Amino acid sequence: MLLAIPFGLAIGLSVGMLGGGGAVLAIPVLVYALGQDVHEATTTSLVVVAAAAIAGGLRQALDDQVCWRHAAALAIPASAGILAGTAANTAIAGSLLLALFAPVMLLAAWATWRKAGAETKEDPNAGCPPLVLRRDVSLGLAVGLLTGFFGVGGGFVVVPTLALALGFAMRNAIGTSLVIVSAISLLGAGIHLVAGNTLDAGLTTVMTLACVAGAILGGSLAPHIPQRTLGRGFAALVTLVALYLLASTAFLGGPPGN
Repeated sequence: MLLAIPFGLAIGLSVGMLGGGGAVLAIPVLVYALGQDVHEATTTSLVVVAAAAIAGGLRQALDDQVCWRHAAALAIPASAGILAGTAANTAIAGSLLLALFAPVMLLAAWATWRKAGAETKEDPNAGCPPLVLRRDVSLGLAVGLLTGFFGVGGGFVVVPTLALALGFAMRNAIGTSLVIVSAISLLGAGIHLVAGNTLDAGLTTVMTLACVAGAILGGSLAPHIPQRTLGRGFAALVTLVALYLLASTAFLGGPPGN
């Protein structure tokens, strides 16, 4: 239980500073360090990341870094994707779920690294780009599928997608992502619970409180740390975790208890 505190703080820092990525770290931590089975971990991660995203998103909203029209256009269609993804989540083995999760992590790490390298070329005060409804809705559906299937808030995909595909400045991408992640993580957690996934109330509470504290601290630190440094450091960490998951499922017998 005590291990949940430092891990929660670290995950919250990731969410607060980068606008996502908490579940990318939370699921391996919950499975390998805290002993949850994969399906329980996917539900727990949604609750923890939702709370952290809400805490971090409030700071970004006060700083006027949220593009609200884009947030709504992505979050609303995500609900349909969450339903489909959750149905698939409950139908497959935990070891296969982690094996499929690792390539998604690697793709997100590559996109984050690429965006971080381009940070100096953008106008940090560019504001919100024009809304292209069809594109935002398609992205929302895709993020919903990831949320339901893997138990992730989707921020690790949303931030680089907003920045690379939709032309957001990095600060706006982070703020908007936090609002999206808050909404779809809460919805995803509710759907997972209705579908029969369970939660360890004590562990979830402790980790959530630590994660919220980390997110608030991360939101305060983010303006003072170069986004290139944050993005590339996060991408390197996600890559290492993904490679470990691949090695675990391929050579070490998969996650414990699954």
